[in-house]
Formats: sequence, C-alpha cells, structure tokens
Amino acid sequence: MPVTGTLRRFIGTATLTLALSTLVLTGPSYAAKPVGSDKGASTEQGGGGDDTGIYAAARIQYSGSVAKDGSTGNVTSSDVNWAPPPCWYAPYLGAEDFKRKMSKDIKDAKGAPGMGGHAGAAVNEMERHYEDEYGWTDTPGYKDYNVEKDGEGMFWAGVENPNEPDVLKRSSCTVLPFWVDNGEAPPPQYEEAITPEILAALAYQHMQLPDTEVSLAPEETTKVNLPTWAWLDKAVFDEVQATAAINVPGFAIQATTTAKPVSLTLEPGTEDAETYPASGECTINADGSIGEPYAKGKADRTPPCGITYLRSSGDGTYDLQATITWEIAWTGTGGAGGDLPDGTFGNDQAVTVQEIQSINR
Repeated sequence: MPVTGTLRRFIGTATLTLALSTLVLTGPSYAAKPVGSDKGASTEQGGGGDDTGIYAAARIQYSGSVAKDGSTGNVTSSDVNWAPPPCWYAPYLGAEDFKRKMSKDIKDAKGAPGMGGHAGAAVNEMERHYEDEYGWTDTPGYKDYNVEKDGEGMFWAGVENPNEPDVLKRSSCTVLPFWVDNGEAPPPQYEEAITPEILAALAYQHMQLPDTEVSLAPEETTKVNLPTWAWLDKAVFDEVQATAAINVPGFAIQATTTAKPVSLTLEPGTEDAETYPASGECTINADGSIGEPYAKGKADRTPPCGITYLRSSGDGTYDLQATITWEIAWTGTGGAGGDLPDGTFGNDQAVTVQEIQSINR
C-alpha cells in the first residue's frame, strides 16, 4: 500500500531529525557532516568513516576573494528580494557507510521513549524504505541500503546554509536521503540539489570585496564652497573573483563568481552639499578608472566626480560614504553561467569642512 501524503511528509521531516541524517556546514573547513558527528571531511577528497564516526565526503571548498572562517562576505545585493539558498541537497555517504549510519539511527529511534503512534510508524516506514524496497511515486525504495551498488554512487541529503538567519528556511530541505549514481544528475524533483548556479550564489554570499578608500583633493580637510575632487585609479580596484566547488567520487562541479566595478556613488553625509554629477553616481571611465585626479590649475573647474560642501562641519566631521557598485556574473561546470544581482560595498571617510572662503590657485 502506498504511503499517505500525511505520513510521507512526517517521514520527510520528523524522522530526518530523529535519524540525524541531515548535514550542516561548520567550522573554518566548511565541512559538511551529519548532525552529532565531531569529524568533518578531511582536506583531501575522501569519504567513508573512521574509528570515531562516519562523516560526509562532500564539502564546499571556497577559494579566491572570500571571507575567512566561512563567514558571510561584505557584498550587499542591490536586489532586496534576492538571497543565497537557505539549504540544498549534496552527496552524503556511500551505500555501506550510509547503511551503518542509518540503521544504527533507526535502531536508536525505535528504542527511544514515546516512539509510538505516527512517530513509530514513520520510523518503521523509513526502515522499510531503505531495507525492503518500499517506495512511492517518483521515490523508489532500496534493497539493503543499496549496498550492492556501493562505490557506484552516493546517497544525497540536505545541507543547511549556516549563514541563513531564518531557521525555518535553513531547515527546509527535509526530503529523505536519496541515491544518485556516479556521473548522473539528481532526479528532477529535487530542485534544491546542488548545481553550479547554487555554488555561484554561495560564492557570491562569501565574496569579500576590497576596502577601497576614495582619493580626495583636498584630502580629509576641505573648505566651504570649494569643490572636492574624488577619484579611483584603475590600479586601486579591479575585478574580484570567488569560486565554490564540490569534488567527491563521481561528482565534481564548480562555479566562479566575478564582480566587476561599474560605478561609484558619493553620499556627502549632510544635506548641505552638492554632488558631481548631481545624482552622486560617478560611472566608470573607458580606461577603468572612476573620476579624475585633481591637478594644479583645475581649481576653477567642476570635477567630473566630487562634492562641494556648503556648510562647515564645525568641531566635527561629515561621514562621506563612498559606495562602489559591482556588476556580478558567474560561470560554471558544463559551460553554465549567467548574471547575478549587482552588489554594493561602501566605506565611510571622515571629512572636515572649514569655514574659509578663499581659494588658493
């Protein structure tokens, strides 16, 4: 008899928690590992287990300009509706290791206090699913945890994004672990299965853009009604890349996300100021620079990128915010690629404005 929708949903949520079969990313090594394990995958590609417990072979490896220790980078998406994936499905364990882990968890769950009613039925159905080929539409069962195919594929399971603040979203990949043959794509119903596009989004999430300070003339201290020139040399900033990759037996994909600077936006830190251009957005020049460096003899000219303060900052300073907009695109395994929302990153610079009207030429 096929499993009912209610029971199937229960199996796909509560039982996963009971069986400890979901994965988490922890620590500076970005290791994907089962809940309750104190051993992540080693730095080198590997699978299986050791004498302290079974661990997952899959890990996401980050390289390039990325934040340290697995933390979120400093890029802010210009699209408030865009967000990295809160969870995904990725290679977990080979058949023999999965049987060792899951059968033990099932045994422990069946012996736990209060495991009656729906909870007990869910555990029994899960045991039948992996041992006795019990399945349902689009979800075939397995005979003896697929051990006859050990080495020919892996069970995949849910991975939480540790940087997702919403715990409900983070823990929403609750489908029971499923088998994928080496070299094959996951079945299409698993829309959250890891892909180059998902890796590109994760590389975006971890990308660290350079702390670029805008050159100003006059520098730090300027005068009321005196145009302050602002610019960035091409040599100061350039394209930034971050790569995310998974490489396990029978499955290897990667994606590189590239951020290219396209404009600089100036916010003076006070309403008593004029920006050049009036929008405050200075676009990139043909040579890759932004704005124009000040030079002697330009005092009577209007800067292509800059600010004129109309009031003194008194005993304090104005916080000039210089924000660079980065155009972001990605490429990945199999020739995949596309665009991601523009990213922004800004720095604050303290500017002192003095009440002196004279201009030295």
